[in-house]
Amino acid sequence: MSSRIEKALQHHFGFTELLPGQQAVIQHLLDGHSAAAVFPTGGGKSLCYQLPALLLPGVTLVVSPLIALMKDQIDALTAKGISASRLDSSLTVDEYREVVQKLRSGELRLLYVAPERFNNERFRAMLKHVRISLFAVDEAHCISEWGHNFRPDYLKLAGFARQFKAERILALTATATPAVLDDICRGFEIEAECAVRTGFYRPNLIIETSVIEESQRDRALLDAIGRNPPGAAIVYVTLQKTAEKVAQQLADAGLPARAYHAGLKSELRSEIQEWFMTSTAAIVVATIAFGMGIDKADIRAVYHYNLPKSLENYSQEIGRAGRDGAASVCQMLACPDDLNVLENFVYGDTPDRAALYGLITELFAQEQHFDVSLYSLSFQHDIRHLVLRTLLTYLELDGYLQGGTPFYSDYKFKPLKSSAEILSRFEGERRHFLAALFRQAVKSRVWFTIDPAEAALALQTTRDRIIQALDWLGEQQLLEVKVAGIRLRFQLMRQPDSIDALVDELYQRIIKREEAEIHRLQQVVELITMDGCQSNALASHFGEQREAPCGHCSWCQHGKSELPPRGAQTISEALWQDVEIARQEHTELLGQPRILSRFLCGITSPRMSRSKLTSHPLFGSLESVSFAKVLEKAQKSMR
Repeated sequence: MSSRIEKALQHHFGFTELLPGQQAVIQHLLDGHSAAAVFPTGGGKSLCYQLPALLLPGVTLVVSPLIALMKDQIDALTAKGISASRLDSSLTVDEYREVVQKLRSGELRLLYVAPERFNNERFRAMLKHVRISLFAVDEAHCISEWGHNFRPDYLKLAGFARQFKAERILALTATATPAVLDDICRGFEIEAECAVRTGFYRPNLIIETSVIEESQRDRALLDAIGRNPPGAAIVYVTLQKTAEKVAQQLADAGLPARAYHAGLKSELRSEIQEWFMTSTAAIVVATIAFGMGIDKADIRAVYHYNLPKSLENYSQEIGRAGRDGAASVCQMLACPDDLNVLENFVYGDTPDRAALYGLITELFAQEQHFDVSLYSLSFQHDIRHLVLRTLLTYLELDGYLQGGTPFYSDYKFKPLKSSAEILSRFEGERRHFLAALFRQAVKSRVWFTIDPAEAALALQTTRDRIIQALDWLGEQQLLEVKVAGIRLRFQLMRQPDSIDALVDELYQRIIKREEAEIHRLQQVVELITMDGCQSNALASHFGEQREAPCGHCSWCQHGKSELPPRGAQTISEALWQDVEIARQEHTELLGQPRILSRFLCGITSPRMSRSKLTSHPLFGSLESVSFAKVLEKAQKSMR
């Protein structure tokens, strides 16, 4: 370790030595090279950019999808006297200005942003005048279309890093297979010798897989918790309703258990997380919404009540156990009937070709500068939001579109003072302008609604002036202002040579992603049923080769397991006759094989939800049958 690194490490962070891999990554960066770091969860990735940020000129820009993690890191850095801030939508106008001032003056050492922040034109314009010594990308596997947690905005990060002349890039992840790491290095132009991967295998994690029937699962979970030493634990489930049900069952059995999922209010989620962090015996029953950014060293057990959707998800989730080095149990209750639900999540994201054709035709019929509502497009073409964002990102990267700053089309305000009192604070043109602006608003019982674009036309002014006026009145506690109806701005850069050819290309890309996700599920099944050490197989998946069996996984302890076939996979002709009647009654909505299959398997879509078809007696009537089998039946019946 160089004396420069050693001094900064001890002075700012109080450490005398680095963890495996950290020194190599930090040295690559200080030598002027871009680097990649693939360290296991809890392996010290954040220090790889925090320490160089103090030794390099300019600012270190950290891109992270987790606002909670940003806040925790910034608080910790600030407590050490290190200047670090974030830019996100939760900041007030004054807080935003303060961060910008620090950035421009060179005072700021680290700036944290979400990947979506780069869609903001004002932010992009500001970065052109900032020296970015290090562009650090956390959760970098999200850049890869074949990664397990793909986020479309990540695809554009490599281009932004080049656009803003970032001097070096650091890509960080805990879960990259060799193929995904190659993708990351190619996208960010990182040399192979600067990609540092530390060992994935952790000897203190006891990996157990128990093959059980669905009816036995609740009892099996209780038995496992009772059998293992007491301690904090996480139980991972697939659905929110399952989290509630299982948490209640554990609580009824006298265990300190609570449910955690994205459907809970943020205040309650924060309360549960704090309760878990300060307890030595708490059990959280959670969807995958829980765990990102959790830094609790003494988690003694991680249970998978439902099958994980990929080996990457599984490894990330069990990686939260035993960070203190003590023995910890990672037990999967493997039930084949879980595969239907997990497959349905995947198939539900794939639009049919007709929907894709309608979307592309509409987009390329626009003027050169246009804006769209993601919500309206999603409903009109029956394509889920994330998939729609992904398609729009593909079109940007392929040079058809260029994105601009999103904006809100709908503003609501509630006066906190009378209009006469508000207007009395102004004189001349400003008073006349505000009076005219208030007359443009439509009053309901309490709230007023105003469309800034329409008001700007009526008042012969700019939309920006109207928004600035409303925001200022809100800041002064004269109005309570709410925004909604986000719209995405685009510029049409070029027309496709053929709409049909472009639709085919995009459709094949989506189908390829669907196949990759289904393959990921199959890899989980293969881990459960493999004839060999499961710990070694998991390590091999992430590029680490081990020879000797671990001695403490299920295979080492009990030998090979068999996963029985799923439950009933038959489709009765009597039911299908009812399906044909429903299809004739709702031809517009159920007229395509893939859409009909979604309906029967209980997979929602924007149009299906809006049309109330989710309450139809046949919705979900074949959820116990695999989607592929239902789709095959639907395609045959519509020929």
